[in-house]
Amino acid sequence: MAQQTSTLTTSLTRPGQSNSTGDARALYLKLFSGEMFKGFEYNAIARDLVMKRSLKNGKSLQFIYTGHTKAEYHTPGNAILGNTDGAPPVAEKTITVDQLLISSAFVYELDEILSHYDLRSEISRKIGYALAQKYDRLIFRALTRGARAASPITKAGFIEPGGTQIRVGATTNASDAYNANNLVAAFYDAAASLDEKGVSSEGRVAVLNPRQYYELIQAIGGTGSGAYLVNRDTQGDALQSGQGIMEIAGIRIYKSMNIPFFSNYGTKYGTGSATNPGVTDPGNTGSFVGEGLEDARNSVAGIENEYGQASNFANSCGLIFQREGAGCVETIGPQVQVTSGDVSVVYQGDVILGRLAMGADYLNPAACVELYAGTATAPAAF
Repeated sequence: MAQQTSTLTTSLTRPGQSNSTGDARALYLKLFSGEMFKGFEYNAIARDLVMKRSLKNGKSLQFIYTGHTKAEYHTPGNAILGNTDGAPPVAEKTITVDQLLISSAFVYELDEILSHYDLRSEISRKIGYALAQKYDRLIFRALTRGARAASPITKAGFIEPGGTQIRVGATTNASDAYNANNLVAAFYDAAASLDEKGVSSEGRVAVLNPRQYYELIQAIGGTGSGAYLVNRDTQGDALQSGQGIMEIAGIRIYKSMNIPFFSNYGTKYGTGSATNPGVTDPGNTGSFVGEGLEDARNSVAGIENEYGQASNFANSCGLIFQREGAGCVETIGPQVQVTSGDVSVVYQGDVILGRLAMGADYLNPAACVELYAGTATAPAAF
């Protein structure tokens, strides 16, 4: 009986083998799961948090500032022809549209026919992500620049408030940026500064690194100032599911991987120092996590506004601002185009193109607050 079993086994036909040799599953069909694993996605939030204007038939848009004026007592018999000091003073700020920003891919028609999944829609989506990511990054850099700027109103005796820079913590360690109590104190300091400078309380927001945001979440159960951050309407049993801290001092909080953070975008790994908060790299983060800031000065080809370079943000660790803090001018909003007709015939495929023409800069410096850590000296203007 044992001999018969051995004979049946050696003569077994394996339909998955190629020419009856090798891997027993080599010829089996690889089924498409219906899932496409997406690349790194950023949440684009800045566009709706600042002043946005459309621009047609021009290269730049002018914004007018008017300063304060004073009240005077009237002298009987004197003509009233305006204040004797000529107030209110007026100044301007101009935002220019940068050159056309594009992202594109060529899709060969034969490859599309042979493929068993729809890659075209996924390419279009990734192009849209790339444009939205760039949009956020430029606006956040402009807001940081505004926090270090003086008001455009410079008339003697009528100088308006400028930007605000607030130190997070009291040491020269960049790790102060992750201390929940330090962050809460900075928020209240920022709120007081904005009140003192006459900035409206409507539309105040903050944008933090994700790890900073989650440090605040974890502080809810503690005994420090973070213990009072809970939103009681959505508390639940899971520390807000990461969504419970809605605002501090009337400032609504967002998290983003696109803010300037110690000369990187969103996060920075490595040993703690004055310019590195010392978070351990979780591993396999890829090329786009912890990405360094590119040079985006107005001397760089294609850039008409000043967005600074990496060294300008060596100690930046968060932003608090009101919507008047920055302006964005759009000539062409984010859009995706696809070739067709003769072009498709000639090249036997289509170019998927995303394009965007915009420019950003600070408007009202008084509405911009930069958080910084790791240094006793506030970062310099640029």
